[in-house]
Amino acid sequence: MNPGHEHEFEAAPGLPEPLPQGEQLLWQGRPDWRSLAVHAFHVRKAAIYFAAMLTIQVLYLLGEAGPFPIASVATSLLLASVALALLAATAWMSSRTTLYTVTDRRIVMRIGIVLTLTFNLPLKRIASAALNPHGRTGDIALNLVANERIGYFHLWPHARAWEVRRPQPTLRCITDAAAVGALIQRQWMAVHPQAQVVQPEVASPAVPPMAEPQRQPEVVTA
Repeated sequence: MNPGHEHEFEAAPGLPEPLPQGEQLLWQGRPDWRSLAVHAFHVRKAAIYFAAMLTIQVLYLLGEAGPFPIASVATSLLLASVALALLAATAWMSSRTTLYTVTDRRIVMRIGIVLTLTFNLPLKRIASAALNPHGRTGDIALNLVANERIGYFHLWPHARAWEVRRPQPTLRCITDAAAVGALIQRQWMAVHPQAQVVQPEVASPAVPPMAEPQRQPEVVTA
């Protein structure tokens, strides 16, 4: 994997250098920020938590003697709203600064709000992939070959949840995830013609499973 932080010097959007002759750009996209807010930054869960805490606070204050302290509840509501707004704003900024690129040879992830990183993932270094659909968007998690590893916190939130020991770079909350997954699979199979198809980690009728290669793919420099 080749990380870089040359966002301002991109040769093309999402690419730190021009594609080699003969390599074709097939797809580019970024996370849907609303879906990212829900599934990566857990805005919905946080909203439910704050609503429960506010309800408990109101019920408690109703049992107290004296006038109802509206200012106290209003302060709690304001703080909860600010917290949710910050989470949503972070999801929006994360989406705006992210660009995923799929070519016939690699997947490139340009990510990062403050420090921009570009991860170059040749298809030969990807062992398998899993599709996780959720509504109109979905995640595509990429399982790297055994000798490749990217730090979880370098990737987050563009990493598969709970896979900390073996982080999996993930195209998060993209629209038409099934179609993009099928595209990646076709290109992956072209790079691994000897592969045998196995069941995916997350089954999806729209995206046939990627395969595990019969042998360890050779490591090449993209």
